[in-house]
Amino acid sequence: MNRPELLAPAGDLNRLKTAIDYGADAVYLGGKSFSLRARASNFEIQDMIEAVHYAKLHQSKVFVTVNMIPHQEDLIGLKEYLITLESIGIDAVIVASYYVAELAKKFTKKMEVHLSTQLSATNSHALAFYKELGVDRVVLARECSLHDVKAINSKNILPTEVFIHGGMCVNISGRCTLSNYMTLRDANRGGCAQSCRWKYECFDEQMNKLSDDQVLFSMSSKDLNATPVLKDLIDANVVSLKIEGRMKSEYYLATVVGAYRKFIEGQNDKGTDELIQSTMNELSKAENRLTFSGFYLNLPDKDGHLYGVNGAGVTQEFLGVVLNYDADHQLATIQVRNHFEVGMTCEVFGPTHENLQFIVSEIFDSNQEKVNRVYKPMEVVKVKIPFEVEIKDFVRKINP
Repeated sequence: MNRPELLAPAGDLNRLKTAIDYGADAVYLGGKSFSLRARASNFEIQDMIEAVHYAKLHQSKVFVTVNMIPHQEDLIGLKEYLITLESIGIDAVIVASYYVAELAKKFTKKMEVHLSTQLSATNSHALAFYKELGVDRVVLARECSLHDVKAINSKNILPTEVFIHGGMCVNISGRCTLSNYMTLRDANRGGCAQSCRWKYECFDEQMNKLSDDQVLFSMSSKDLNATPVLKDLIDANVVSLKIEGRMKSEYYLATVVGAYRKFIEGQNDKGTDELIQSTMNELSKAENRLTFSGFYLNLPDKDGHLYGVNGAGVTQEFLGVVLNYDADHQLATIQVRNHFEVGMTCEVFGPTHENLQFIVSEIFDSNQEKVNRVYKPMEVVKVKIPFEVEIKDFVRKINP
């Protein structure tokens, strides 16, 4: 059985720890400079040092994105930055510029260089070229079909990484200029305003309005969910399965990383159809938009597009995080994220046990008063849970 690396995003140190706790073999993060996703919290060097320490304790790796398309003024301090990353134990950098790749290979010895999906590698000849540059891994273009992935990997030129979950881009491999044009925020230097997800009025050439005021047009794609082809990607000897989402919450990461971890580990325990269905069910519990299989099975058509309300489906299932558990009184200390009440059916999930359900029977607010409902985000409350739960477990509601 091929056991690929599960690679998860980390927007900050807490999210990095959550991703690793729930089964990520490696995490990727951005520094304060030279990285896309400028609106993520991102990491100072001191945070990276702690991240590396935590990852090593759990036999995981840390990659850093140095994936902006640098203009001349962006090159200042780049060499020193790369040397610093290697010195603190970063395992690899993800780059989208040949020059940055060359610089990293020249001035660092142990740190791997992975070429970003933004370079649109869609065939084996591209990988042969990249191998001559000395790179260690290529993140294939999100526009690759399953057939492309199999054909490329059959040549065994370089290790490949593919995206399996998260946001897609309406342009080729993320190389978009909508944000630049509309907001003067450079999408390829970390400033994407996600203009494709805005809602637009539509007009014909005579400026007659075509759009319905109640259903405005969006260019946005559905998010990627590669579960239906995950076994095929694993069998094609992809070395790393990548989840997108450095802006996503801890709960999202726990749910998504945990679901894919169970898929990878359960390949020999369940039939493929059963494994796909259980994974899809678990992923549906994340705060998520509508999903599809991307380019893997066919060229996306209208069914891969989000229209009108943009498909934003935040479910508010995430109720809280377990901070402690008193086994004698069966009371869990929980930090609240969304409102919940007595009588609600809930589920606890964590990295070391199966999902467990219970009905809320008693709640004590932060003043130790018994209440029927809590609704203040970040309030610390106690909830009766009739089985033992662990610190860092998540609690969510079960929709009827």
